[in-house]
Amino acid sequence: MVLLNISCTKDSANSDVDNGEKKEFISSFESINDFSDFYITPQGHKGTTFHELSDLIVHSGTYAHKIWIDGANPPSTISINNNHRGYPTIQFQKTAQGTFKTPCYITLWVWLDMELQESITGGEDDWFSFATFTDDESDSWNRTVLVNLNPSGFVHLQHTSNQGEQTNIFQTTDLMFPQREWVELKMYLDFRDNGYAKVWQNGQLVSHANIGNITNKLSQAHFGLYCSPQLITGTVYNDDLIIKEVEEE
Repeated sequence: MVLLNISCTKDSANSDVDNGEKKEFISSFESINDFSDFYITPQGHKGTTFHELSDLIVHSGTYAHKIWIDGANPPSTISINNNHRGYPTIQFQKTAQGTFKTPCYITLWVWLDMELQESITGGEDDWFSFATFTDDESDSWNRTVLVNLNPSGFVHLQHTSNQGEQTNIFQTTDLMFPQREWVELKMYLDFRDNGYAKVWQNGQLVSHANIGNITNKLSQAHFGLYCSPQLITGTVYNDDLIIKEVEEE
């Protein structure tokens, strides 16, 4: 099975080939080779986050990517990020065809078992992130756009008009994310001037926001488990990921 539809070579960093053809990346998480040229978070990150290819709960094929946490991390500080992390990155700038241009459609199937709570002490609420996107080609990931789940159970876009800013054109307040079943998340990213992003959950729009202060390229992304450090247990499976350049919506 061919799971990576774009050329991928380690010596092609910063390549940005544009031959007019739309680029596409596909992985059903059948093989770690799909991500062998990219950074993958270490096994047992901070002693609490673990991941593997698993045949226990699968959307299609033989395997899905399973990630789980077992214990809390210390609270994050200004200088230390202690968030739970378990994922492979996708680093398009390392591939022969280079970074993607938006607009892009991203489809991901997710099975999540994780209870999120609002803080009762005035600290950080629990949160879970399904996807992180950046135009930054460095290891800093300075400008990101996230698709998150809040403790009320709603999927929403994070870091919209700017890093750390939150503005919405539309945000669901009644369509909660169903847990312990396979859910299709479809995301549309437009990082051009006056750009925007949309997220659909099983075909229904749940979040729509303007995206600002970002260049028109999708350089890196990650999917899997990224969540607040105080969470002590939870499991997520990812399967059937598609990222593709498209014409304007």
